[in-house]
Amino acid sequence: MIKPRTWFDALHHCQQQGESYVLVTLLATAGSTPRDGGTKMLVCADETFDTIGGGNLEHIVTQRARGLLVESQNHQARSEHNTQHLEHFPLSSKLGQCCGGATNVLFEVFVAHCQQLAIYGAGHVAQALVPIIAQLPLQILWIDERETLFQDFKPHHPSLSSNLKYWVSDDPVASVNQLKPQAWMLVMTHNHQLDFDLVTAGLARPDIAYLGMIGSDTKARRFTTRLGHRGLNQLDINRLISPVGELNIPGKEPINVAVSIAAQLMQRLDSGKQDPIEQKAKWQYNRQLISTLETNK
Repeated sequence: MIKPRTWFDALHHCQQQGESYVLVTLLATAGSTPRDGGTKMLVCADETFDTIGGGNLEHIVTQRARGLLVESQNHQARSEHNTQHLEHFPLSSKLGQCCGGATNVLFEVFVAHCQQLAIYGAGHVAQALVPIIAQLPLQILWIDERETLFQDFKPHHPSLSSNLKYWVSDDPVASVNQLKPQAWMLVMTHNHQLDFDLVTAGLARPDIAYLGMIGSDTKARRFTTRLGHRGLNQLDINRLISPVGELNIPGKEPINVAVSIAAQLMQRLDSGKQDPIEQKAKWQYNRQLISTLETNK
């Protein structure tokens, strides 16, 4: 993938990848300044894109942006912690600048909560499912032991978005412990024993927010019995969704099953959207911020 060069391209990249970032904007400027008002740059944890003029101002603004990013990411709640900060920077010797002007800098902090989804298995259903859900705001890890399945799939889908990562793993079960907190898991491998081991590993993590497994009612009942024999309590076992998908969608062909699973994932994504009251409050805050800037010009 080509590395983004402008702040706009970087913003699109971060949103697709589910990466947190700070959008920095020079607002009102007075006197001599390195760049005009409206100039933007984007700051990530370890990279910056575009420039607000370089020099010590850009260095200090970058450090401040990363500090704000860390503060916002330290919040443990699942809700968004996107914030805005306005700060004044005189371009004096104290700042290591001799321009003699001044500028107001707006820091817009966006903490990503792009949902991570790990798909175990690259069989027919998964190959029908991935092109559909790759269009959703998901970070997809597609995991299988068989690299040839990915090699056969990629040439037919060259335009899939960059939120999809192929992961060839000799030990898929071990990868469960590497998933992010609140990750979702879809288990659909070619091996029932591997499915069972993956489900067991997923249920061992209370923070896995969704655990679905493809299969028949008979398979689901057998797995439930085996999990009980392993000593899992019924509350943990009930976290397993199997058969997975919206069962009112008929058909057993791979595309039918893929559509039913995609529908269930879409419903879960929709249920986590921001409350309209919170959206209105954020809009009112932005209006107040703009009014303040107009007053201080």
